[in-house]
Amino acid sequence: MRGVYLPGGRVVDLRTVDVPEPGYGQVLLRVGASTICGSDLRAIYREHLGTGPEAYQGVVAGHEPCGQVTAVGEGCRRTAVGDRAVVYHISGCGRCDDCRAGYRISCTGAGRRAYGWQRDGGHAEYLLADEDDLVPLPDTLSYLDGACVACGFGTAYEALRRAGVSGADRVLVTGLGPVGLAVGMLARALGAAEVVGVDPVASRRELAGELAAVTDARPTPTGEYEVSVECSGVGAAQAGALAHTRRWGRCVFVGEGGTLGPVDVSAALIHRSITVYGSWVTSIVRMSELLDNLARWDLHPARVVTDTYGLAEAELAYRVADEGRRGKVALVPER
Repeated sequence: MRGVYLPGGRVVDLRTVDVPEPGYGQVLLRVGASTICGSDLRAIYREHLGTGPEAYQGVVAGHEPCGQVTAVGEGCRRTAVGDRAVVYHISGCGRCDDCRAGYRISCTGAGRRAYGWQRDGGHAEYLLADEDDLVPLPDTLSYLDGACVACGFGTAYEALRRAGVSGADRVLVTGLGPVGLAVGMLARALGAAEVVGVDPVASRRELAGELAAVTDARPTPTGEYEVSVECSGVGAAQAGALAHTRRWGRCVFVGEGGTLGPVDVSAALIHRSITVYGSWVTSIVRMSELLDNLARWDLHPARVVTDTYGLAEAELAYRVADEGRRGKVALVPER
């Protein structure tokens, strides 16, 4: 089979490798879709950060996979050949408090391995996964829908649920990349009274409008909002999200990277009674909840995908994603 590797320096290496066989408690999936995440671009494609959770170990890339089970190893108890599933992209130790709560992303055990970072990911024709990492894909959702949920929409949903978004809230979204689009679409599905998106790139604002992901898209923020969700990872936008959160409001930081400049804690936070959240991906339990809700709402995350490529076009796919002017970019092995 073919697999995509990212040696760094914006190089994409397509190699031929053996199709793996499932061991105890493992399944083999034929990959239906595998999307490209901003974290892949920031920490692997451009350069290897090399330590901690973002240490790339020279494996098949892609941590947003979705596919169909083609083989099941011994010891699997709830999965059968033909099942469709999203892969939660972290294999945790299974013993720490975070794993036991479903937040494998925050696993502190020595056994933590992320698909596409420390173990082979979804940018290939087949993927070997632990059965415990699978989340069933509802029949009404496509593989592209599922791949978008595997990280991006899951991250967006977690942020909104932590902020308790409801019809009583006006929501500000800073950064209208794929995660920002997801935040807007889900905030509207949760009943937010207004969703304003901010991005300096005109094409992204236009896409947000076309998708009805926001009620208004602007180059800079104005006004105050009960909830602000920062998705860009840019210091100026982070400061803007905080500044435009109204008194007693909630501000959620989602975008990786960036440095928040000096903050007068008394004036910016204490005296305004602001609640600030740092939100990192989501739990496997909440991801399952999101998939069920998407099916119930008839909301399809694949709407944010603007560009789809086959594995042979992976270099072009990463180049387009790296330009940061489009929506989500996906690899579909059978394309």
